[in-house]
Amino acid sequence: MPRLSRAESQARTREQLVATAKELFLRDGYGPTSLERVADAAGYSKGAVYSNFRNKNELCLAVLDAIHAEQTARIVEVISGTRTLEERLTKFEEWAERHIGDQAWTALEVEFAVNARRDERLCAELASRDKVIRDLIASLVTANGEELGIEVPMPAGDIATALLSLGIGLGIQRAIDPTISASVLTDVIRLVVGQRSATGSTTGSTTTPT
Repeated sequence: MPRLSRAESQARTREQLVATAKELFLRDGYGPTSLERVADAAGYSKGAVYSNFRNKNELCLAVLDAIHAEQTARIVEVISGTRTLEERLTKFEEWAERHIGDQAWTALEVEFAVNARRDERLCAELASRDKVIRDLIASLVTANGEELGIEVPMPAGDIATALLSLGIGLGIQRAIDPTISASVLTDVIRLVVGQRSATGSTTGSTTTPT
């Protein structure tokens, strides 16, 4: 097997550190997980951690980036191959029921956000990542609207902000009470685009189908 270049070796080390940190952060929480524990669990020295990340905050940001990328890929995968809005919403709802409110993921997001509140630089990092997610949602709203011939009643960016905010709040609620259904999120999407809910009535309307 050919020997890895310096850049390839560093990239592999970084990938392994992020994977190990993700496991520990999700299992034990942000606070109790030290860089020393990550290094030991990954089989590296603490110096190897610091050569890739300035501090634990930067490592956790990389972990959250990895989680967000993974979940985004899952959403794209579950709705791929669907043709109608209802099919896409059904697939999205299946993903939401499995992942929105995941206790370990939700706890990590909340704990890290609380930890960041007194650090302006860290808050800015989180804000920039939230904007990336909002922009992605907005692009999906625009693309799906154009493809399916749906005219949305408000700017895509505002819809993205509302949906992300609802998703975050719903995640916290479901982490506390898993009996809360994630269908509220898809029903709000139906309400925005004026589609009928899975029960057959227009979401938010008292009108019954004819």
